[in-house]
Amino acid sequence: MAKEKTNAVASAAAAASPKKKRSIVKYFKDARSEFKKVVWPSRKQVVNNTLVVIVALVVSGLAIWALDTGFGSLLMLMLGRTG
Repeated sequence: MAKEKTNAVASAAAAASPKKKRSIVKYFKDARSEFKKVVWPSRKQVVNNTLVVIVALVVSGLAIWALDTGFGSLLMLMLGRTG
């Protein structure tokens, strides 16, 4: 019985090997065809979106800095320390 299981597992693995190779090839063919369907942004759109992100980061950073400075000063006033 154990030998039958071993043979069954070995034959299943042997049968899956060529199928696995075909599925990998099919995967890359499908991926290539999907990349052909992608609508890539123009250089102008990429530059514009990059600038928007940079501006948003600077504004967010300044807002966080201002809040941190304000809360720090408030805490120092509450504790009666000068700094």
